[in-house]
Amino acid sequence: MKTVPHPASLRRAPVQRRSAERLTRILDACADLLDEVGYDDLSTRAVAQRAGVPIGSVYRFFGNKRQMADALAQRNLERFTAQVAERLKEAGDGGWRAALDAVLDEYLAMKRTAPGFSLVDFGNQIPVGTRSEPNHRVADRLSDLLSGYLGHEPDDDLRRTFLIAVETADTLVHLAFRVDPQGDDRIIEEMREMLRAYLARVLD
Repeated sequence: MKTVPHPASLRRAPVQRRSAERLTRILDACADLLDEVGYDDLSTRAVAQRAGVPIGSVYRFFGNKRQMADALAQRNLERFTAQVAERLKEAGDGGWRAALDAVLDEYLAMKRTAPGFSLVDFGNQIPVGTRSEPNHRVADRLSDLLSGYLGHEPDDDLRRTFLIAVETADTLVHLAFRVDPQGDDRIIEEMREMLRAYLARVLD
């Protein structure tokens, strides 16, 4: 899936297909290099070389590597949202429990397989400049995505509920992956049960 970050993440949004494909290569290279060398040793020049583009192409979109990491985080969020939406279609009318499983399963899948995700995810592990606080961003996106599926209006109460759930999941998923590089299954299951108990009180 080729998801272009929101234009706010970029110096200049791609207009032509060729430009969008070049941006995709740049972000793919950024993600791969984050896994290989980490954020401190990441450079725009190395990204350009890995992507097979002139360094000027990188600076056309990004002023520095912080902006590039933020755009990667935004792309991760767009992909996450799209994948959750697809999982909800497959789940049918499964209620909030199916929605919870769709959200958690997709997040865990990205945590295990998406290049660069362990460092950047949705932006909360690298200080990438002025932006919305990432967990608020995720909670707002889930509120908008899930409100229709759950038959709730996306009001302040629902947004607060999802923010609490997102903050809880974020903390416990990071704990699970500190204990085990692939995510400790017992911690993940405890987290799932904890979220089910909280959401049952609020959404049932």
